[in-house]
Amino acid sequence: MYSTFEQRKFVVPEIIIGLDSSHLITQYLKHFGARKTMIVTDKIVSEQAWFKTLLAVFERDQYAFVIFDDISSNPKDFEAMLGAELFLAEDCDCLVAIGGGSPIDCAKCISIVSTNGGHILDYIGVDEIRLPGPPLICVPTTAGTSADVSQFAIITDSQEHIKRAIISKKVVPDLTLIDPVPLMTMDLYLTACTGMDALTHAIEAYVSTAASPITDIHALAAIRIIKDHLIHAVKPNRNLDTMYQMMLASMHAGFAFSNASLGAVHAMAHSLGGVLDLPHGECNSILLEHLIDINFESAQTRYIDIAGAMGIEEAYTIDPFLVKSALVRKITTLRESIGIPSYVSLDFPNEATMTAMVVAAMSDPCMVTNPKELTYDEVKSIYGILFKA
Repeated sequence: MYSTFEQRKFVVPEIIIGLDSSHLITQYLKHFGARKTMIVTDKIVSEQAWFKTLLAVFERDQYAFVIFDDISSNPKDFEAMLGAELFLAEDCDCLVAIGGGSPIDCAKCISIVSTNGGHILDYIGVDEIRLPGPPLICVPTTAGTSADVSQFAIITDSQEHIKRAIISKKVVPDLTLIDPVPLMTMDLYLTACTGMDALTHAIEAYVSTAASPITDIHALAAIRIIKDHLIHAVKPNRNLDTMYQMMLASMHAGFAFSNASLGAVHAMAHSLGGVLDLPHGECNSILLEHLIDINFESAQTRYIDIAGAMGIEEAYTIDPFLVKSALVRKITTLRESIGIPSYVSLDFPNEATMTAMVVAAMSDPCMVTNPKELTYDEVKSIYGILFKA
């Protein structure tokens, strides 16, 4: 996949991981010289007891803040624009994103517009941002999206109903405080979906055409941890150690995909979720086994490594097709065991909607680093089997 002498870059934010690390937030606000902070979150997070405890830390240390929580599960371009307008109107100088991928991605977009002006969709693509934004601190509350450590911001184009990717080191957060406590109140199905999202990040980064020795280490580490802990994370009696392990896996997967990029699973999930307004992690979960099946021969040795990391005995056989079957079966069994369906629970899309999804997926930046160059008909065929008759 890469030669010894190829150049690769590796970008990550400053990270503090551990119990109650989120309570260090005001120390870093002081470090950044913050006078007034915008807290970007969502309405579910803002009702949690641990969130109110975190606000008490702001108040105890006398840091002014304003809360922006008008964010949907797939954040829209106009929500980012409203957030940027509030940020400037309130004369804020720092952003704190508390939540999963939606608030963190929206905070990144607010950061872009508040400094660079214009409309957020002006910045879609790779390295289109001219100026860095204000300091951004993240407190992730899900173990999967890795938005808190990545160079990606995903925003929905509300006119076209398509998720757009903004990729730049200027959206890498300055600091992420990885605390397992918020994960204890996360919905079990959301835990399942975000866990599969993290697994997809790791697998796609490992087979990406832009992989490197550094991203490989983190991708395989994430796969091993998720294999051991995801099933326990979706149980009602889960504990802090399990959730810490899932956050650690999400972090490793984020390091990997942020620097190696992704592939067709994410390209197709962005399109599927954007057009039909479906949860991102669920889309990835449903697509993953199908894309492993179609990509396998184009990155055979890499998928065999993945099978080994997942503890699949067939990884050590001499027949690669046995490995492929075992790996697809392992992914399918894992998805089923945590309660994620194999299909999209919506009516089969009309031809215009199907065409829009395929075209959007084919033009998604993540498709560029997929190990196999997929055709229009291959993408359409995969979408076609996701809808229950």
